[in-house]
Amino acid sequence: MLSQHLAKYVDQQQSLGFKFRVQQILLRGYVGFAEERGDRHIRSARVLAWAARAPSPEQRRNRLLTVRRFALAMHAENARHQVPAADALGHAVVKRRPPYIYSADEIARLLRAAAALRPAGSIRPTMYATLFGLLTATGMRIAEALALQIDDVTADGLVVRQTKFQKSRLLPLHATARLALDRYLVARRSLTTTDRALFVSVAGQSLPYNTVRRIFLQLLDRTNLRGAYSGRDPRIHDLRHTFAVRSLEQCRHDRAAVARHIVALSTYLGHAHVTDTYWYLQATPVLMGQIAEAGEALLIGGAA
Repeated sequence: MLSQHLAKYVDQQQSLGFKFRVQQILLRGYVGFAEERGDRHIRSARVLAWAARAPSPEQRRNRLLTVRRFALAMHAENARHQVPAADALGHAVVKRRPPYIYSADEIARLLRAAAALRPAGSIRPTMYATLFGLLTATGMRIAEALALQIDDVTADGLVVRQTKFQKSRLLPLHATARLALDRYLVARRSLTTTDRALFVSVAGQSLPYNTVRRIFLQLLDRTNLRGAYSGRDPRIHDLRHTFAVRSLEQCRHDRAAVARHIVALSTYLGHAHVTDTYWYLQATPVLMGQIAEAGEALLIGGAA
């Protein structure tokens, strides 16, 4: 009974465009646990017993909430399905690792170090300098950049296909970013390979993330950025945070401009909700100065 309900629920979620892979695995674990004990409907006590088997508080809460969403859907059709309370295992403690916001000088050093990689004269140094430069200029996710194909480079910009949330988007490029990409394409098209990936190794093969991360750590060493953030290493993903913050800094304290920019930025970054974009923002001296200016202007205007 529960297995049949689960199959229907998974089909519904995937038809809406969700990959639903991890959730499906978790729900199969719960359903197997419940059916072994004779359950034909979702029972809150059984959900909690299964969730409690996870090794960490975060995983236990994730189990609970995943089954709870399933239970809500089932309860809407049959009230015999119980819906466990969202806080039955306590409230979540959101842990956000503050991003490292790169300075313009640090980014320039990283790109110079990438361009100096060996073997000199191969596609490798040009490829890594272009890859990290493009991440800086567009705020793309590293997975999106590594999934790009040569044909995704169009006259209008980069086409990022079927990424997170099954969304595709077009990223217009600044003239300087386009010039650097066109220079790389000359070298890329001269490489003999059947792989159509935009970024490839010297051997002409698609790049795995672990390889890119290893090279990035080498670049941090060469630019004295290892442990630069309170003893932690800056991340590749922090380039995406940096893009979001630096672009917002250009708005000054014009509230209308900021509102328009946030919507555009959210779309450009490929977010489903603008609240996801807020997560990428971090206080910087420039932004704090702009906030202070806006506060003073509001106070003076109010007094007048």
